[in-house]
Amino acid sequence: MVKIAVGDIEKAAKAALCNHGSEDWIAQSVAHAIARAEAFGNRICGLYYLESYCQQLVSGRVNGKVIPEVTRVRPGFVKADAKFGFAQPAFMRALPEASKAARENGIAVLAVGHAHTCTSLGYFTEIIAAQGLIGIGFTNAFAVVAPPGGTDGVIGTNPIACSVPGVGNKMRMHFDFSTTAIARGKITMAKAAGEKIPLGWAVDNEGNPTTDPDKALAGAQVSAGGYKGWGFGLMAEMLAAGMTGGVSSLDVEPLKNAQGSPHDLGQFYILIDPSASDVFADRFERFATAIAQQEGARIPGASRNAELVVSVPDELWALTQRLAA
Repeated sequence: MVKIAVGDIEKAAKAALCNHGSEDWIAQSVAHAIARAEAFGNRICGLYYLESYCQQLVSGRVNGKVIPEVTRVRPGFVKADAKFGFAQPAFMRALPEASKAARENGIAVLAVGHAHTCTSLGYFTEIIAAQGLIGIGFTNAFAVVAPPGGTDGVIGTNPIACSVPGVGNKMRMHFDFSTTAIARGKITMAKAAGEKIPLGWAVDNEGNPTTDPDKALAGAQVSAGGYKGWGFGLMAEMLAAGMTGGVSSLDVEPLKNAQGSPHDLGQFYILIDPSASDVFADRFERFATAIAQQEGARIPGASRNAELVVSVPDELWALTQRLAA
């Protein structure tokens, strides 16, 4: 492992993306998301994806030059067409209008369609919270999750994220998790390391629980909490595919493949102005106080801090430097 400043990760990621066909402002928005993921220890959403981004820029699977189109469809409904480009620039172009709609109406939604994978969904809800708004997000992905009792993937890992604004840059609450027992990248990383996976993460192609990552990748993942997580995954699918114009998980090709059709995914966000309620802050503080009185208890994400220097595997950093050279 090598110690790298997060600022250097962002610079290298931007250079790599520009070298492979991205416009400068688009590369900057994606590189910032990569660096933030690394700063919070979310390696699966950081440099882990950079090589595939570069390969897909070259192959045309993602468009690094397109300008997203933003429209307000209804008073509280803002839509961003990413036009098969990255999710980050489409979101950022639409955020001012979506935030304005939320303040005008007390609540608004932002539907980002025809986008590349957003990778870290919580990155976006955090940006919403930085506007002083509650952000809730949903997205879908390549179909790898079987229904309870099933054997074949029909929905993606379909994460849900939520960020509640606090004072300054601190979050009152923040969580971002897949609706599966574990993110798919954890299984691929276990395979690469020659390690077994815990029971409860996946089933083989006959529906049997497995600890073998190869059998898990050939089979399907399972939802967190059984049918409860399955329900949340279906809800994310309905909103991310049904309300954005993006495709369903069943029609998404593997996300890291260099060649193939554009991801064409959707991300759906709910923006809520907490000032629309005169009791929101008091109610939240009541819970925060009760939780703080219990040793070891915490509000999700309330105490997390971004690191300025992080550890990166030697081979991954060497690859990043080659891509950026």
